[in-house]
Amino acid sequence: MTAVKVRPAQGTPCWASLVTGDPEGAKAFYGALLGWEFTPGPTTIGTYARATLNAAEVAGLGVAPPGAGHSVEWTTYFAVDDADEVSQRVRECGGTVAVGPLQAERAGRLAVAADLSGAVFGLWQGQEHLGWEVAGEPGAPVWNELVTPDESAAAVFYRAVLGRTVVEAEASAVARGEDDARLLVDGRPVAGIRHGAGPEPGPARWQVHFAVADADLTAHQASQLGGRVLLGPYDTPHGRVARLADPQGGRFSVAGLL
Repeated sequence: MTAVKVRPAQGTPCWASLVTGDPEGAKAFYGALLGWEFTPGPTTIGTYARATLNAAEVAGLGVAPPGAGHSVEWTTYFAVDDADEVSQRVRECGGTVAVGPLQAERAGRLAVAADLSGAVFGLWQGQEHLGWEVAGEPGAPVWNELVTPDESAAAVFYRAVLGRTVVEAEASAVARGEDDARLLVDGRPVAGIRHGAGPEPGPARWQVHFAVADADLTAHQASQLGGRVLLGPYDTPHGRVARLADPQGGRFSVAGLL
């Protein structure tokens, strides 16, 4: 595996970060399930570690403040050229900015926001740290998808905030299991938008997918490691997918490579 260190274009998902109350338990779970090791990261907003796969950075792990009632969640971060400018557009488009923009030491500048339906996402203006260094290989991120009750409003929001094209799919494609809409960067699909609240209770959310060699085997291993299978494994036009939760409740998906 060769780590790729190229600045991603604005609007491209470039990082995924988990906030959990049990960082050591999360490291043990994801290390065993996805083959990750961990190195220290910036401490601007608390203890933070970067997950690596064969020395290539693939994700982050932060610690929830004690007693704050934070839910355990994965957050998708989008690359932006100017975190302050894009944060302002989030507000102008009716979203909220909960954290930042703030400087994460020399790594870059970040903000954490929510769209009109409450789905949380991050903005990352990379400096020394540009984002994940490998994608689409077992153990690395492969896809990000928004599940929302109002895909039309979401399409308008992300188009305006990120300045990128959002293309809605034809009804026949949706019937085959495709996303209702896709976010495009330079004509290439980088993220999906899907209608509905999904099989799990709760608000709209961005779902992070990690590539695996075998989704069925990974789902079984997740259960053996103390996690849960929330949905699937099931077939999609892009491969076999399972929706999982780690032992602390952090939800994520795995996608078997075709």
